[in-house]
Amino acid sequence: MQAALVDPQGTQRQEIESRVRATSRLTPVAALSIYQNSYSLRIAACMRDQFPALSYALGEGLFNDFVADYIRQAPPESYTLYDLGRRFAGYLQANRPDLKASEPEPWVDFIIDLARFERQVFSTFDCPGAEDLQLAGLTTPDTALRPQPSLSVAAYGFAVGGYYHAVRQDLSPSPPEREQVYLAVLRKDYVTHTIPLSLPHFLFVQEMCRGRTVQAALGVVAQQLQQPRAYVEEAWQDAAEIREGWIKAGFFLDGRPTQLVQTATR
Repeated sequence: MQAALVDPQGTQRQEIESRVRATSRLTPVAALSIYQNSYSLRIAACMRDQFPALSYALGEGLFNDFVADYIRQAPPESYTLYDLGRRFAGYLQANRPDLKASEPEPWVDFIIDLARFERQVFSTFDCPGAEDLQLAGLTTPDTALRPQPSLSVAAYGFAVGGYYHAVRQDLSPSPPEREQVYLAVLRKDYVTHTIPLSLPHFLFVQEMCRGRTVQAALGVVAQQLQQPRAYVEEAWQDAAEIREGWIKAGFFLDGRPTQLVQTATR
């Protein structure tokens, strides 16, 4: 029946009549059409909740059209609607209208980046977090710093974070110009935060999220930026305000046993 709800034109009348019971007022086809409309409206509403800035950028009508086609191509796989938008950015990329153009349209790239970012934010809100874990403090040594579960980073070709927050504040923003940006997203005390990063900081936090230690992450940064290892380590030691700011923002857990943490903070 999901196929009938997602793609009513592709469902034979005989199949509908064999699965849907008629009433004194409605034929099977008429009854199913009510469910189809209700299903489509609910799916569109859920997707607008997950992608509010994208819905604003496209306009509700065009956004709903994209959602309807997306659901036909990628029907929901789970009983919960939480996972509904997981493949939406991929769908937009695969079906972009400028596929045959000599150069990609900046507007299309922006729409896809915005969908990626909004999925990152939505996933962060509901993923495991650090609310019941021991966050790092300013006295936590580098050897004990571990990324907290909800922390993620991503690179974008537009200032999607600023655009998203402007939409959420009803500021009616215009689409931004192309610009390389790096963002960290995390949840602390059940509130989701977006933090801009520089390229070196993005590379460092990305490696931490991949399970590397501070020293190993610094090594990757040095290699990626083709800088001497000693220079990168010195920059990390000198950037006390960066380390302090990240710790206060909740980037890291204290990886030491609880007893050692309690002793160290007394």
